[in-house]
Amino acid sequence: MRFIDNKGCYNCPQRFDGITIDPKPDWKFDDILSELNSLQIKLHLSAPKFAKTGPRDFSNTSCKPFTMRVSVDENDDDTESESTFENQCSYLMDEEGIVGTALHELSHENHLQVKEEIRNKISALETDLREKYTSALTQVERYREARCEMDRRFDTQYQRKIAEALDNHLTTVQQDHELRSQIEERKIRSDVAYEEAKRKEKAFHEEKLRQEKAKAESEARLGVEEAKRAALEAERRAAKEVAERLASETSTRVVARVAQEYAGLQMNANAGTSSKVLWAAESALNFEQARLHKFKEVDERNQALRLTYNKANVIIYYSPRYHYFMKRSINQIRRSTKVVSEKACEIVKIFHDPHCPQSVSMAAFAQKVLSYCISPDNDAFACAYVIVLVTSQVPHTMDLLLAELHRACIYTVPKHITYSELAFECKGAYYKVLGYKESDGKLESTKDYLRRLESYMKLYGALVQTEVQGFQNTHGLKEGWAWIARFLNTLPVNRDTAVALSAFLKMAGFALFKKYKTQFIKVLSYIWNNFLQELKACEDPAREDLKLSATIRDIQNYMEDKLFLKEPEGRALMGGVLLSDVFLARSNGWRFGMFHMATTKGVFGSAPAVLSNVILLEQAFVLGSPV
Repeated sequence: MRFIDNKGCYNCPQRFDGITIDPKPDWKFDDILSELNSLQIKLHLSAPKFAKTGPRDFSNTSCKPFTMRVSVDENDDDTESESTFENQCSYLMDEEGIVGTALHELSHENHLQVKEEIRNKISALETDLREKYTSALTQVERYREARCEMDRRFDTQYQRKIAEALDNHLTTVQQDHELRSQIEERKIRSDVAYEEAKRKEKAFHEEKLRQEKAKAESEARLGVEEAKRAALEAERRAAKEVAERLASETSTRVVARVAQEYAGLQMNANAGTSSKVLWAAESALNFEQARLHKFKEVDERNQALRLTYNKANVIIYYSPRYHYFMKRSINQIRRSTKVVSEKACEIVKIFHDPHCPQSVSMAAFAQKVLSYCISPDNDAFACAYVIVLVTSQVPHTMDLLLAELHRACIYTVPKHITYSELAFECKGAYYKVLGYKESDGKLESTKDYLRRLESYMKLYGALVQTEVQGFQNTHGLKEGWAWIARFLNTLPVNRDTAVALSAFLKMAGFALFKKYKTQFIKVLSYIWNNFLQELKACEDPAREDLKLSATIRDIQNYMEDKLFLKEPEGRALMGGVLLSDVFLARSNGWRFGMFHMATTKGVFGSAPAVLSNVILLEQAFVLGSPV
């Protein structure tokens, strides 16, 4: 279609208001009709309610070409152009063409709206499907995890059941093995018991045969024993007479010797110091003689008891087992509160044993204490504690112990004896009086003698300074102060006295200073100014018996270092303070138990006779009052 003005043809746009214009100017009317028919068919297909009943008939029209002319005059106004264009268009389009165009537009808009709705529905459907897919996928994932967790739990439960089954099986196997072992052990024990029963039965038969044989032999010897019994009784009476005679003779000798010693002491005092043999205070000699007299009485009584015994109540008091028990208890003394209390209690039990007289046990105690104090592993302070505990229960034991100390070491009196050809037959006899020991006919060396002397003096020093709460030391600090006063006032200065003094100060100096204070300081001053100076004057390095440098140095160091202000090592027991109530309860309880055992078991005979026997024993062996 082409628009033509008066001047010529002008090209029009290909599309105008949604309608495509064909630029071919030579279209025929038939071509236009065919184009319109095709358009109607399309419109009919898209909108059937507007379908036409039939095509218009243009057969009577001419077949001339249709030409549209448009005048484009510059002088024409727009109104005229629009009216002309409308008039011309009125010839171009009829009423049905306008309707068709409107229908086409409506159908196009409907088509676009349908497409938009379809597109929206598709988008919504896709969104819905995507959400459902995501939800389904999440559910599937959760289901898979839940399934895995369930499988894992089932697997764990299955493994647990397998482990429990295995454990039950092993337990069953173990119980079976134990049951079999028990059966085997029972079988073995039954076999052993059977064999033991057979052996005992056999031994019983053998013992029965042996007893019958012994009975026959005893009956055969009965006649011989009856014949010997009279002879033994005669021998016992003779031995008793001999013992009484020996006891009387010994007592006579003791009295004579005491008188002789007192006479010698008086002579020495009258003769002067140049010929003096015995150096001692008179009071010290009196105490020594009284203690030795008691010791000799006990010893004579024990010797007499060894020769006789009660026919009805055979008391083997002289058996070595009591000495063994006493020695064992003393040798086990250690620096401990518990040990000291136990050992003292054991010794007191031995003293109260009704099978052994107290005189025998007390003599054994004194001997074993002296043997202990010279042993290498002795503890003087612990031993002194035991002595105080024991003598508090049996006071007479202290006199016997001091007598043994005086016999072993004369410086515990204190006293000293100088050599005199008139008083002693030889030097050997003099050394024996001083306390030297003789073995195989030879005297011990001076070194060994001084070592024993120091041990005895340490025990004596530890004894006088020992104080136990609740107990009385019958030979305490008062006697220690008297000893040092007598020692410095009467004894000469020499090697032996220096060793004795040094050992005593080391053990008792601390306690003496605590009690006597300035008085003890004065004693130390006297030792420094007088005793040490005389000791240094006596020193002679060329002579073996006058090498005094070590002893002098010990005494000087003791006073220069003021060791009397320090508590000696071992003076305090480990484990606290001794409890008197516990010790007394132990010792008294054991004594009652032994008496009850003796009465119930009939050791001394019938029950009424027991008390009288014990009383007789106590009356026979109790010593006199202490000095």
